[in-house]
Amino acid sequence: MPDRTVPEVPLDRTSPVPLYFQVATRLQQLIEDGELPVGSRLENEVELAERLGVSRPTMRRAIAYLVERGMLVRRRGIGTQIVHPKVRRPVELTSLYDDLAKDGQSPRTEVLLLEVRRAPDHVAEALGVPGGLDITWIERLRFSGGEPLAIMHNAVPLDLLPLTEADLAERGLYELLRAAGHVPRMASQTVGAKAASATEARQLGDSRGAPMLTMVRTAWDEAGRAVEYGSHVYRASRYSFELTLTS
Repeated sequence: MPDRTVPEVPLDRTSPVPLYFQVATRLQQLIEDGELPVGSRLENEVELAERLGVSRPTMRRAIAYLVERGMLVRRRGIGTQIVHPKVRRPVELTSLYDDLAKDGQSPRTEVLLLEVRRAPDHVAEALGVPGGLDITWIERLRFSGGEPLAIMHNAVPLDLLPLTEADLAERGLYELLRAAGHVPRMASQTVGAKAASATEARQLGDSRGAPMLTMVRTAWDEAGRAVEYGSHVYRASRYSFELTLTS
């Protein structure tokens, strides 16, 4: 694919926001909007810096910022290439499937495991059920745009709804819960980070020890009944949580 000419980037030189970050943020927006498509190459770094009116170190830092976040890659003999937009997920009571579908990210699910098992103590405590009670345990690999994005582990009370591999491959868990009349209304959620294990790296197509985001969530319906416990791992290079804070 030929080099893409980056549209003009408006810069506020009186702003306390560094110029490299202003450039990087604008490039990120162009990539996410599809104006700079996946697979295309950016212009030569020197030419791009001159055209945007910034120094070469500023341009280099802006590109490095996006390389670190997995949106650009430098390849010898090819140049700087756009690999994919990062999935930015708002921290709301929605499922990953819902968010990907809403953003046109073509979600796909591979069901790794679906079985009835005794709830481990920490899962039973989260769901508010007796220890050792049977639950439906689900392990899935979620893809976005054809690339693996997350490994998801979920526990659902056994008597809540019947689940099949076909349903879980075609629909999101929250969609299935809503259809069964168990609409998630409230949740407790913890976001963290870890290094990828060998198994996680293999499943996600990443390197062992690569940075991963984690999320543990318990959700309840409007009657106050726990409807799911989830423990998920996401590729940090392809995924982030987005929060809006007000005072």
